[in-house]
Amino acid sequence: MLVENSGSLADRINHALTPVSDFVSSIIFYSVKIGGVDLPLVVIWLITAAAVFTISLRFINLRGFSHAWGLVTRAKSAHHGDGEISHFEALSSALSGTVGLGNIASVPVAIAIGGPGAVFWMILAGFLGMTSKFAECSLAVKYRRVQPDGRTIGGPMFYIEDVFARRGLKPVGKFAAVFFAVMAMGASVSVFQVNQSYAQFSSVTHIHAPVVFGVIMAGLVAVVILGGIRRIGKVASFLVPFMGALYVCAGLVIIAINYAAIPEAVSTIFKSAFGLGPLGGGMVGALINGIRRATYSNEAGVGSAAIAHSAVKTSEPLTEGYVALLEPFIDTIVVCTITALVVVVTGAYEPYLFKEHVVGIQITSAAYASAFSWFPYILLVASLLFAFTTLVSWAFYGSQAAAYLFGPSKRTDVTFKIALCLLLSTGAAVSLSSIINFIDSMLFGMCIPNIIALYLLLPELKRDVKAYEKKYLKSPKTAREAV
Repeated sequence: MLVENSGSLADRINHALTPVSDFVSSIIFYSVKIGGVDLPLVVIWLITAAAVFTISLRFINLRGFSHAWGLVTRAKSAHHGDGEISHFEALSSALSGTVGLGNIASVPVAIAIGGPGAVFWMILAGFLGMTSKFAECSLAVKYRRVQPDGRTIGGPMFYIEDVFARRGLKPVGKFAAVFFAVMAMGASVSVFQVNQSYAQFSSVTHIHAPVVFGVIMAGLVAVVILGGIRRIGKVASFLVPFMGALYVCAGLVIIAINYAAIPEAVSTIFKSAFGLGPLGGGMVGALINGIRRATYSNEAGVGSAAIAHSAVKTSEPLTEGYVALLEPFIDTIVVCTITALVVVVTGAYEPYLFKEHVVGIQITSAAYASAFSWFPYILLVASLLFAFTTLVSWAFYGSQAAAYLFGPSKRTDVTFKIALCLLLSTGAAVSLSSIINFIDSMLFGMCIPNIIALYLLLPELKRDVKAYEKKYLKSPKTAREAV
């Protein structure tokens, strides 16, 4: 839950921003009712694109899966070309931005609102989203800019601008790229991560020090992000596998303890997915909530992760596309599914089923506590790590967007990062719902110009994939050379 604060300053800020926030949210999250459930059109926009890309690229999310793992496990010394970080560091940096509190809190919300069947549709959306990540990250590396000192500046801003310019629409392309960059800067102010991690911290430890917590969290973020993408990559490559293993292993323990309930849980998920059984909230409700939460979690098609992946050291842009397709697999198909199974096999979601205003992290915490009373402390550690790494990655995304808008100078980079950390330090002390809604709107606003550019660049990408596969994937030997 959000940390409440009755201070008059927070209230005045909240009331002042509410009209602006509501207006922006009403546009970005414009919804239509299907089966009595509100479906934001932006979710249809994202999942449709993912399906189109998957079919057009002949299910590259399946065909390229083993090749992707081969690239990730290559030693950094084997990488050639421009860039600053290895494939593994790039994947870890991007995962640190998507594997966050959404995996802990959003999944139980999908199950509670849409029924257990939401898990099935969530996994399907993650599967299709793998191709969206492949497309946007391949193109981000291809169109990135390399500075004289070796630093890279990349992201959808550059291919958005370029693809429109080649069609004689340079002003439109510039506007769309600037729109994307502004949205990215706004979305990087992730006060929600600070607020929610503090809520779990104070709930478990009974320590109430929001200002101190916010300052410490922001200070730690500053130490990492001021070191640039190399330091972010090193920190992420250590923390992401650690926190992922910690959370997944804890979840597997819960599932193992409840092993007798697994067949019934799987049966319930499939029946509910198609509106069957007593716990089925209807196929439409399960489908919408599953797809919506998967989209919120892995951000496939939003374009955010493409900024991190564009810093990879490679001479072949498509290599990072293959690596990137692993991101929704890990984030949604593995981590989110573990959360879902924990929640379903323990039955922790049942008291909240089909109720509004569900606080997801409470369900997950209850599911973990059902095995051992001290398991919420494991969840606390995981939530703190998830929040921290998400803040670090999004700070980098915002700084790259600022570099695109104001120039890639050291002053721009440091000024933006310091200003961002000052804003983040207030995240635990105030509850500004309008700011959180506004930031969410900016996050999903990024996908509008990004998806349009991906559609326009799809023929080019298909040609690149065909050439790459012919060059590198005809034999195991040439596959190993593709770094």
